[in-house]
This record gives sequence, structure tokens and C-alpha cells, in this order.
Amino acid sequence: MADHMLCVHGHFYQPPRGNPFDEAAELVEAGAEPYRNFNEKVTADCYAPNATLGNFGLMSFNLGATLARWLADHAPDTYQQIIASEQGYYTQAGCTNALAQPAHHTILPLCRKRDKQVQIKWGLMSFEHRFGHPAPGLWLPELAVDLETLQVLHDCGVQFTVLSQGQLKGANDGAGPYWVKLPSGDRLAVYSRDDWHSNQLAFNIKGQGGAGRWARNTLGPLRRTFPRMLLIATDGETFGHHHAGEEQFLHWLLSYEANSVGFEVTTLARDLAEHPPTQELEILEHTAWSCWHGLNRWSSGCECTTGDSHWKPALRRALDHLAHFVDEAYLDLTHVLNVEPWTLRENWFRVLLGQQTESEFLRAAGLERLTTEQARRLLGLLRAQFYRQRMYVSATFYHEDLDRPEARYGIANGLRAVRLVAAAVGRDYTDAFRQDLKLSVSNKNNQLTGAQLLDEVLTWANAAAVPGADPQ
Repeated sequence: MADHMLCVHGHFYQPPRGNPFDEAAELVEAGAEPYRNFNEKVTADCYAPNATLGNFGLMSFNLGATLARWLADHAPDTYQQIIASEQGYYTQAGCTNALAQPAHHTILPLCRKRDKQVQIKWGLMSFEHRFGHPAPGLWLPELAVDLETLQVLHDCGVQFTVLSQGQLKGANDGAGPYWVKLPSGDRLAVYSRDDWHSNQLAFNIKGQGGAGRWARNTLGPLRRTFPRMLLIATDGETFGHHHAGEEQFLHWLLSYEANSVGFEVTTLARDLAEHPPTQELEILEHTAWSCWHGLNRWSSGCECTTGDSHWKPALRRALDHLAHFVDEAYLDLTHVLNVEPWTLRENWFRVLLGQQTESEFLRAAGLERLTTEQARRLLGLLRAQFYRQRMYVSATFYHEDLDRPEARYGIANGLRAVRLVAAAVGRDYTDAFRQDLKLSVSNKNNQLTGAQLLDEVLTWANAAAVPGADPQ
């Protein structure tokens, strides 16, 4: 075994896009030309080339649940190559090289505990459904972290996660791994990505002169001074989409060049089995890898995005009020039916994954006694819970302005939840949602409010051809 190790982790993810009232409709997005949408474009630029080269069998990676679903439905050859690469690695190494991810790329520290739990459990269920075994590790969206989130990871059976150097106090021993003490007194293993070298590839890979030169000029000298393991972690789309053709950089680095300068290529689950943590560190809570202002990019707004960002807290308040309405309707019905609500919500995801029919789900939950009308209402409210979760994807708040597709998708998912509640129990929250959304105003066009976006989205709902289509 070499005395120095290299792990490259790719975070592969696309947010859910399009019309939640008609999931089967083909989405067309400006800027994706000559492709119809960015899912197709990034697949052609990145996912397919990396899968063809076998890179998913060489690197550590996570594949977001919404992206995995889209690939399975629209790019099945690429999807099967990714699955086969992981399974080949698992057979050879005795462990996986993949990590799970929460279902909707939600900024978990901004969620209450039960929503952290469902996002993590749904993500773990999706991983096991696709890869055929449990996930030992989980990638946190935007690496956003607090101790409660790490506690939920531990309680859900997750062994490790990844954070940036800047989120750990005293991460001086390279990638680690390190122990982090949890509120319960238990511990979770955490790897520390090397921020400098990760960003060097993420933002300037074209300037490195290829994998061989980067290995000789950067990796080689590191052997003299660097601790045991270097962890590069970045968006997987770096390799081919953000930087065209750089899937070749990744392939040659991991298949030949790193080894040629004395670094053995490894993955996180394998490394954890071979090198358990020996040090305990503290985390910096309420931090992320893509905001210098804690979690403000997704909550109160900050200088990470240009212009007045008061639309962000106003939009979040509107979604929070809607979430309370959806939860209240769900809790009222489950109380009447004498059903434990939150475990039921977690297990409903098996219907979405195709593991159970709705009838099988109700029987497994001991609810075969329900009348047809009671079952219809309960299943409608469970589906509303899915969309109420999906409206909080990080992209809803990530960018500089309200007048973008991502905010529209967030509002659309909220409206889908409202419509499902109305159909189930006759309560319509649309007008209250519109009033809340009036306070979210575009910083580029101060005449445009979230209420106007809601009215745009209502046309999607009214024109939807398949109002009961399964979500992604």
C-alpha cells in the first residue's frame, strides 16, 4: 500500500425541473440548445462521457435522487453504466464507492428535525433501491451542516459524511477521517475535503495542463509535506459540463497519473474501513461550502448573490406558511385515523420508488381497514407532503433573483401541494399563498412579485394533461 492516498469525489446532481402538474411533459429550457433542457445537455456533456470512460468505477461519487430518476427514465444506457460501475467496484473492493444524498438537496440545517429525518431517510431508500445495498456515507447538500443534522445521520445508520476544511476546527491531518462528537454522546466520522486543491480543479482545471502535469506539479511535491490522504471534492459536472472534455483529466488522473507520482487512488468507504478516525474535532455549525455568510444565501440573503436579496426571506416565509398548512391538514387526518404520521410519511416513498403499490403500502402499514374515501384522502395528503418537501430544494433560493426558473419551480411545487390538499380535504390555501408571495419582489424588475409567478404557475396547473402523474 502506498504511503499517500488520493480520493476524488464528484457530487452529481440536478434539481427537479418542469411542471409538477404534468411530470411526463417534455421540458424545454432556454440556454440548453441544441438540447431541449439542461438535463439532456449535462448528460451529453458529462454523465454519458464519464460513464463511458468508466470514471464512476474509479472515483467516489454521489448521484442525487432526482437526477438518478431522470437518467433512469430518459438516459437508461448511461444510468445502467453508472449502476454497473458501482456494482463492479463493490464486487472488487467489498464496499461501495458511492454515497447517498438527501432526497431533495434541501439545506438541512434550515429544516426542523422531522424534515431532516425524512429527507435523509428518503435519500437512503433511493440509494438502496438503485444500488442494491445500504449507503455507508451521505453527502450533505451544499455541505450545509449543524450538529442536529449529523445526529440524524448517525441515528439513520450513516457512518460518515464530508465537510470542507473551513467547516472543521483544526483539520490539520489532511482528509482525516475525524470523529465529531454528537449531542447524544455518540460519534460520526467526517472527512475533510482539501478546499484549495478542490477549487483549483473546480474553477481552473483548464489551466492545469492536463492530468499528467497536474500530478507532477501538484501531487508529486505534496508527498514530501502532506499528510496521508488528499480529498478532492467538487461538483461532478466539473468534469465535462463546466469544463468541456475534462472527463479525460479525471480518467487519466485516477487510472494512471496519480499512481505514477506515488499516490494510491482510493474511495471513502474503503478508506474508512482501512483507517478509522483517531482524532476528534468540532464543526462550525450553520456553515456551507458555497456561502461565506453561514446559510444566509438560502435564508436572509447575502453578498454571495448580486442585488437586493430581500425576496429570499419573503419567499421562504411564504413556503414555511404553506408547509404549516399542508402539515396541519395531514396531522388532522392521521389523528382522526389514529395513525402515526411521520413514519408513515417516510415509508410512503416506497410507492414512489415502485417498490409497493398504494394498496400494498396501506396493507403493510396496517391500514387495510380504511374506507375507499379515507384511503383516497390519506394518499392525497401523503403525495402533498412530497411536493411540500420538494419546494425547498436549494436551487429555489440559490441564485440572484426571484425572476428565474428555479423560484418558479419552487412555487409550482408548493401550488401542487396546495391543490392536492384541496382535493383531499376541501381546504384551499391558494389565496393565502398568493398574499404571502406578494411580499417577495424581484430585485431586477420591482413590478414582479411571487404572486405573479404563482399566477403563471396556475396556467401550468390548468393546462396539465396528466394531473396525477408520478413525481420525480
